[in-house]
Amino acid sequence: MDNTDNRKLLFRSTNGRAPAVSFEQALLKGLAPDGGLYMPEQIPAFTAEEIQKFSDMEYHEIALAVGKKFLAGEIPDEDLERIVRDAYNYEIPLEHVLDNSFVMRLDQGPTASFKDFAARMMGRLMQYFLNRNGGKLLILTATSGDTGSAIANAFYGLDNVNVVVLFPEKEVTDRQRKQMTTLGKNVSIIALNGKFDDCQALVKQAFGDSELDYLNLSSANSINIGRLIPQTMYYFYSFAKLRSGDPGEKAVFSVPSGNFGDLCGGLIAKKMGLPVDRFVVATNENDEYPRFVESGFYEKLVPSRNCISSAMNVGHPSNIPRLVQMYGGTMDENGNIGTAPDMELIRKDMYAVSINDEETQAMISEAYKESGLVLEPHGSVGWAGLQSYLKDEKVSSEQLCISLETAHPAKFPEKIREILAFDPELPPSLQGLEDKEESFEHLPTEYDAFKEFLKSNYTK
Repeated sequence: MDNTDNRKLLFRSTNGRAPAVSFEQALLKGLAPDGGLYMPEQIPAFTAEEIQKFSDMEYHEIALAVGKKFLAGEIPDEDLERIVRDAYNYEIPLEHVLDNSFVMRLDQGPTASFKDFAARMMGRLMQYFLNRNGGKLLILTATSGDTGSAIANAFYGLDNVNVVVLFPEKEVTDRQRKQMTTLGKNVSIIALNGKFDDCQALVKQAFGDSELDYLNLSSANSINIGRLIPQTMYYFYSFAKLRSGDPGEKAVFSVPSGNFGDLCGGLIAKKMGLPVDRFVVATNENDEYPRFVESGFYEKLVPSRNCISSAMNVGHPSNIPRLVQMYGGTMDENGNIGTAPDMELIRKDMYAVSINDEETQAMISEAYKESGLVLEPHGSVGWAGLQSYLKDEKVSSEQLCISLETAHPAKFPEKIREILAFDPELPPSLQGLEDKEESFEHLPTEYDAFKEFLKSNYTK
C-alpha cells in the first residue's frame, strides 16, 4: 500500500513560536526558526498485537513499520522500504551477559558507532527529498566524538549536500578524529580549542543568523528530528528479539547519555507503546540531568567536564527541551524552564545516575573479568549505571535489562590497552585509518571567525 494518501503528521517547535511543518520541512531545516526543536504534534502508537509481531521481523522491517508511523503521506511505502533496507545492512548483536541482562551492540555500522543508525537513515531521507524537489543543503554539525564521523560518512560524496563538522580538538580520540578528517570532497572539518558546547553554540548561532540564510543551512545533530526518529527503532528491535512471551513483560533500558538524543528516542518508543519499565539514564561526571531529576531544578554545567567517555561531555544537552515537553513542561534552548514538567512521572520512568571516570574504568575491568564483556568508556557508563540501578532498586534477576553499547571498543585503543592489557580487534571500518592523510581547519571559538569561514567557502 502506498502511504502518500494518508494525512501527514505535523511537527511543531518546542518553543511554540513557529508554524507547524511537514516532516520534510523539519528534516531539511533542522532547527525551528524560533530556536526550538521539532517534535511531532502527536506521537503515533502501535497496538500490543503489532509490537508482538515484531518478534518475527528483521531489523529493516521493524524500521519500516516505525518509519511509516511518522512519514505517512510523505514517502511512498516502496521508497521508504528501499531506504531502510539500504541504511540497515549490518548486524545488531544482542549479547547475553548474565541473568536476563544483555548488551545491545550498536557498534557494527560503517563508523562503528550507534550514530550510524540515525545518520544513514537521515542522510538517505535528505537525499530523497532533495532529488525529488531539487536544491542543495549545507549541513552544520557539532560533535563530541562519534556524530561527526557518522554524519561525514553518511553524506560523503553527495552532489547536493556539503557538510561542515566542528569538534573540540582535545576531547576526541585519534581514531574518532581521523574518521572525519581523512574524507575530503564535500566534507569540511573544523577543530576548536574549546568544548563541545562551544561547537554547538557556533552552530546554533549560525542557524539564527539571517545573513547566512542564502546558504540553506541544516543540522545533522540530534537536534534534527530526522536523527531522532531512527533512534526509536532499535528499542523496538531489541525488545522484540529478547522478550520471553509473557504478555505483561516490560524491559529496563540503560542508556549512556550525553546530548540525550538516544534517550529521547527511547522515550518516544515508550510513548508509542513499547513496554518499558524504567530507563536508566547514565551520564558521566557531567551530571546536570541527575541533579535535575533529584532536585527539580535545572542548571547548565559550564564548562562541561572532560571525561574519558568523551562523546558524553555535554554540560547542557540539546535534547532536554524535548524531554521536558514530553513530560508536560516547556524549556527554551538556553535551559530556562517556563512550565515545570511532571517531575514525579520523570522519577517514575527514569533512574538517573552519574558515573565518574574511576567507576567507568573499574567497570571495564570488572565486566571483562567476570563476564568476558568488552566495553568502551561510554558503554561502561551505561553498564555501570544499570548495575547501580539493579542494586539500589533490588531488582529481580529475571528482569529483562538491555544496556546500550554505543561505540566499538577499538575506537578507544589506548584506554582498553591500559585497563585490559590488549588491543581490541579492529572492525573493517577502522582498518587502514592510520595511513590516510588528514585535512582540517583550526578556528577560534569566536562566532565571527566561523561566520567568515562559511561566507568565504560557500556561495549561493
